Amino acid sequence: MRDGRQGLIHIEVQAQRDATLAKRMHDYHSRISEAYCLPVASLALLADEHPQWRPDSFRQQFEDTAITFEFSTAKLLDYLTDIDALEASDNPVAWLTLAHRRSQLTRHNPNKRYAAKLHLTALLFRHRWSKKRILVLFDAINWMMTLPEPYQRRYWQAIRRLGREHNMKLLNPLEQMFFDDGIKKGLEQGLERGRKEGAVALLERLLEQRFGALPQTTRKKLAKASFAQLEAWSDALTEAQSLRQVFK
Repeated sequence: MRDGRQGLIHIEVQAQRDATLAKRMHDYHSRISEAYCLPVASLALLADEHPQWRPDSFRQQFEDTAITFEFSTAKLLDYLTDIDALEASDNPVAWLTLAHRRSQLTRHNPNKRYAAKLHLTALLFRHRWSKKRILVLFDAINWMMTLPEPYQRRYWQAIRRLGREHNMKLLNPLEQMFFDDGIKKGLEQGLERGRKEGAVALLERLLEQRFGALPQTTRKKLAKASFAQLEAWSDALTEAQSLRQVFK
């Protein structure tokens, strides 16, 4: 900590309004402090779309016993008043803030989402960031701003050109093979060439980008799947909000 004392920082990211957030902040703060025997500073990062929703404390009372817990908050909407400044900033958090807001605003408009996603991808090269940082943020935007298959095909083609302009491969070899003409065509080519294992590996990577580490049961299901199943799951991935929806 700044005054030389040891302590921990607890950050909770909340993307939707949730009446239980304040209590959860209190509970997590107590558990972390107890587990590590250190003071804890708690911060709620509010990434929702409601300007007036700003929980910052939890109070509980029973009979004559009461507890009050206060925590810091940061509201992403507060940082979106100057878009030009965010785009010009070399701080990657500014870029992520833009990407998150564009994801919210284009949720139901694939044309606008495609344009916003391509614009944000181009911004990655404007700041002269390291290759490692660019690739990490590139994975982040693909997780945040999913597109329907025809738009995603156009996006892959556009960013391949962008990568060549900046002498950087944004796609790994599997993605290069399977996304030249879209996910579906790539999977078909993989099957025709006897490379089903490549299709499985690609789908695993896309699922991990969207939903995090995969359970072992999911990996086994992918390994045993037919090509038709892999194709169906790949199509479902563009709209799914959870692993369960992909395999439904």
